[in-house]
Order: sequence, then structure tokens, then C-alpha cells
Amino acid sequence: MKNKLFIFDIDGTLTDSVSMYLVSVTKSLQSLGITDIDTDYNNYKHHTDSYALRYNYERNFNKEVPNHLLDDFETDLVDQMHKFDPVHEIQGAKSLLEFFRIHEIPFCFATGALPKPAMLKLDQCELWYDETILATSKTHESREGFVHDAIERAKVFYQKKQFDQIISLGDGVWDLKTAQNLSLDFVGIGARNREKLIENGAKNCFNTLEEFKETLF
Repeated sequence: MKNKLFIFDIDGTLTDSVSMYLVSVTKSLQSLGITDIDTDYNNYKHHTDSYALRYNYERNFNKEVPNHLLDDFETDLVDQMHKFDPVHEIQGAKSLLEFFRIHEIPFCFATGALPKPAMLKLDQCELWYDETILATSKTHESREGFVHDAIERAKVFYQKKQFDQIISLGDGVWDLKTAQNLSLDFVGIGARNREKLIENGAKNCFNTLEEFKETLF
């Protein structure tokens, strides 16, 4: 187990934050002067904050996003999130991460969110993380990009040249497809998308994180 790497998605997998966060993204885009927003986020080419900004900005203004706007978007997203009650962990998230740390099992985070909003959600749920193993869409618009980044960050953090097995955990079909594209093993978490995940080839799906934890030893 000590030479396996587990990569955690955050929204919907560790934190119960999907609905709140999508509203925050929409309101933040509006605050930047983007009025015609495609809110069908599930059908985006990339399920990431950086893509949501670029896609909606370009379709509104027919020009490239200014370099500074991603930072402005990130800052405003945090402001928007503070207008809501703090989010809660997906049941079992905290105990699972503590279990991994106690048993020295390598794990990291890969999220389509930007860094500051991602860390705020983890902080609100009192979930342990280290910023050096948190890969986000700040540097990679595609999920494949930041999942690969998470793996490279984990190698440095855990001082490993390679891992014997890499397992991606997520709640969305996009998490599954990213794992398939990168030839990673995948574990589906939660009942919300269970049938869709199985239809798309997921072999291991668990309704809860506790249920998944029971299979580790």
C-alpha cells in the first residue's frame, strides 16, 4: 500500500460543495462583466474553473482572456463562497484521509477548481492537505493536465521515482474518462452518478467513502 498513490477529486468526492460552487462560479463570472454565461457546466469540454472563464469570456467578447483575469476570478470566487454557509465533508472523508496518513499511504489532490477556493473547501471541512500535493486548473485547463501534475507533485512529496499503482477517486464521469485517458485505475465514489459511471466502464464504485475504506485491508 505504501507504494500506491491515491488521487482525490475534491468537489463531490471529499466535500459536499458541488451545488454551492457552481452558483459561485456563475456569480463570479457575472461580477467580471460576463453576462451571457453557459451554465450547462456538465457538458463543458473541460470541467474546470480556468476553462469556464476562458470559454465564457471568449464567447462574450470574442477575444482572448487578459492574463490578470484568472487571478481576479480566483479571488472573487472565494468572496462568493463566503456568502454561503461553510460546506461539509462527504461522510467519511476526514477519517479516510487520517487513515491514509497514519498508515503512510501516499495520496494527493487533483481538482478542476482554482487553488484558493479548493483550499477554502478543504479548510471548512477540516480535511488535511498540503498545498504542494494540490494540483488545480490554475496551471492546466484539462483534467488530464492537472492529474498528471498531481502525480508528479506526489513523486516529489513522497520521494518516489514511480508508484506501483495509481488510483483516481472521483464522483463524476469526467473523473472516470480522465483516468481512462491516462491509463489509471479508477474508483467511483457516491450514489449520485453510480449508474453513469458503471455504464461508462467503471468497475469499482462505492456508495460511501466508508464502504471503500473497508476494502483497503
